[in-house]
Amino acid sequence: MTSILVAYGTKEGQTEKIAEYIETVLEERGHKATVLSVNDFPAETAVTDFDAVFVGSSIHMGKHVKKVSRFVKENREAIEARPNAFFQVSLSSAFPSEENDAHVAEYIAEFVEETGWEPDRIGAFGGALRFSEYGFFTRMIMKRIARDTIGETDASQDHEYTDWDEVEAFAADVAAIVEMDGSAVSDEIATGDEVAVGDVMTTGDETEETSA
Repeated sequence: MTSILVAYGTKEGQTEKIAEYIETVLEERGHKATVLSVNDFPAETAVTDFDAVFVGSSIHMGKHVKKVSRFVKENREAIEARPNAFFQVSLSSAFPSEENDAHVAEYIAEFVEETGWEPDRIGAFGGALRFSEYGFFTRMIMKRIARDTIGETDASQDHEYTDWDEVEAFAADVAAIVEMDGSAVSDEIATGDEVAVGDVMTTGDETEETSA
């Protein structure tokens, strides 16, 4: 059974919810998934304990969660040594437009530059607005951000913008890479040939890596 880590950082809880949904998708495919927050990552647990890694971060006030960036920088070598994926959660991803798409791409580029990690797969998902949980000043700030990003929003209720079908497709895509990689490793061990852990193994035509 393949062991997969889903590490995440969140400000308001939507990224955690997405991480748990990814866990469900992976386990339905027969993998053992472990969801852990970077805020309280167990000292006795290491990235090297897992066969593959997802890392997720929310975008808050235009920035990724600092502890997620730190986690990646501290574990980049181990993450890159196995199949890996990054997903970010923001309002900009909820409503595609030329301007919002540019923001999403900019967030990803900044994260890659800061951490030095170039993920095998990248997913960008819509987040949520939890007005019921905001204090007065946060509510005012989030109303302004929402207005600038997606237009006028009813602040009397919470809003969830995550496309769960997109999350499922992303998780399944990464799982397929893990399954393909594991099968190739087994075949290579049987024949005595060396194989680089983390490579995407295919038969037939070469598969080109693309961002989700």
